[in-house]
Amino acid sequence: MSGSDAPETERSLTLAQLQQHIQQMYGRKDQARGAEGTFLWLMEEIGELAAEVRGDNHAALQAEFADVLAWLATLANVMDVDLNQALLDKYGVGCPGCLKSPCACSDSEKP
Repeated sequence: MSGSDAPETERSLTLAQLQQHIQQMYGRKDQARGAEGTFLWLMEEIGELAAEVRGDNHAALQAEFADVLAWLATLANVMDVDLNQALLDKYGVGCPGCLKSPCACSDSEKP
């Protein structure tokens, strides 16, 4: 069976695995760039995502979501933030405002 005939295996990454994967691939470069430079790259990718949100190319939209997530993981690595723990700390028990899931905050409140 050739590579193109082989069934696709399902692949996935947890948030922690993504952060480690990014660290392994780019950690040295990311640390050298620093937090400010990395933040600017993240913002550029968010701008590219904004452009794709307005478009109709789903593949390009998906790629920009991946870029934003990768640059967010990069910034977290540079700043020594465990994204998984940050999410659990803030959203692990429900909405940070009302502590319920689903959120019971009024529509005029954030989120």
